Amino acid sequence: QVQLVESGGGLVQPGGSLRLSCAASGSFFSVNRMGWYRQAPGKQRELVATITSGTGTNYADSVKGRFTISRDNAKNTVYLQMSSLKPEDTAVYYCNARVQSSDRWYIYDYWGQGTQVTVSS
Repeated sequence: QVQLVESGGGLVQPGGSLRLSCAASGSFFSVNRMGWYRQAPGKQRELVATITSGTGTNYADSVKGRFTISRDNAKNTVYLQMSSLKPEDTAVYYCNARVQSSDRWYIYDYWGQGTQVTVSS
């Protein structure tokens, strides 16, 4: 079993910054791709950013230049540094991890519980 624990959400004014963290723990061989997704009220969940174990990154066009994803492989932790936040960034942010099982046979996707980010004056 794998657990993803997120932290760092909250209320911030437009133009402000927040840093999200997500740590993976449990029994597994390796954590491959990690990423962040978000879901605003009445909208579908969408990709924000992903990062591979080799630190290759991918960003949604809406956050390029404002958000930075990074990871600490030794801690199985992914971070999302969010800057120049806008009201339209308001959403529940979910961590995702693609995990290889202990026996190396299987690949599973796991999700965090979500953390609320609200950008408002």
